[in-house]
Amino acid sequence: MASKLEAEFALQVRALKLPAPHREFQFHPTRKWRFDFAWPEHDLAVEVEGGGWSQGRHTRGKGFSDDLKKYSEAMRLGWLVYRCDGALIRSGEAIQVVMKLLESEKKRGG
Repeated sequence: MASKLEAEFALQVRALKLPAPHREFQFHPTRKWRFDFAWPEHDLAVEVEGGGWSQGRHTRGKGFSDDLKKYSEAMRLGWLVYRCDGALIRSGEAIQVVMKLLESEKKRGG
């Protein structure tokens, strides 16, 4: 189930008519790791990080460590992972970064 922040980011993607991302994209061949948003043709992923102020799973012990393993493996497989939080999404900064990353990929022929 998508979080409110993920829904807000998805609306921004549609509003700017960016290429539609894959949602909950399983990027690893053997692990069940997923990205919140992915553009596999660009090896670009977006992870919406919630719970930073509420001590959610991703900011504590094992959850944090598991996320580090996931992001390390994503890098090894050639993915660029952009991590953003609610403040970046609400301000519009996150969607601007993603738009620039997609545009720079186009220029490189990706």
